[in-house]
Amino acid sequence: MALLLFLFLATTLTISQGSDQETIPHKVHLLRPQSGAGGDHVPGLSCLSWRLGVETNNVVGWITVPEECEDYVGHYMLGHQYRKDSRVVANQAILYAQSLSLARDGKDVWLFDIDETALSNLPYFAQHGFGVEPYNPTLFKKWVMEGQAPALPESLTLYKKLLSLGTKVVFLTGRPEDQRTVTVNNLRKAGYHTWEKLILKGSSYSGKKALVYKSSERKKLEESGYRIIGNMGDQWSDLLGTNVGNRTFKLPDPMYYIS
Repeated sequence: MALLLFLFLATTLTISQGSDQETIPHKVHLLRPQSGAGGDHVPGLSCLSWRLGVETNNVVGWITVPEECEDYVGHYMLGHQYRKDSRVVANQAILYAQSLSLARDGKDVWLFDIDETALSNLPYFAQHGFGVEPYNPTLFKKWVMEGQAPALPESLTLYKKLLSLGTKVVFLTGRPEDQRTVTVNNLRKAGYHTWEKLILKGSSYSGKKALVYKSSERKKLEESGYRIIGNMGDQWSDLLGTNVGNRTFKLPDPMYYIS
């Protein structure tokens, strides 16, 4: 029995990427048991349809994942489909980036959000649950301060391709300014070794929505002469508002909603 449990834990996060096997290196925890575990449909609610509504920005303003969908969301995030969906987004971004003719003046930039975009917090959510419990800022900050978040491999692949094409990268995150050092170290440890700017949320944006903060910072970038040729994030608040760039790319994230 112990051997079977070990094998299950060891393989839960082994994700197929083409013909290669790639593992996001972190501890794996069994999902907390719920009725309808792992199913696409539970009585009265299709979790698959709920996730589609989230990703298309038709389901908005939600606080937590529906309780009956926790296992569905957990299995989606820890399984093959999340990585496949992320790969489709990244591949489209690469095709778009390759089609561009850059000015070669150092002003073409690509924006990346950090959490669930450049870096993955799956180790945290696998331990604490997939969005059914209200957001716990104390526990999440503790995780962030450990600086152990792995890269989302598809985003890292895009990042490397952009650098090879001569595009500069700007990270624009909702993390607060007092997390700059740990964020810098975590990004570098995960494989993001260079960037043009790392923008964190300063105290002047306290209490303001992410959409307002990110729109304002993108406007500042463009006013200083940068051209935002691409913009990738996991939340619609990363991609809506003003000065969003020439093209946006939405990564999947049915775990939480940021307005």
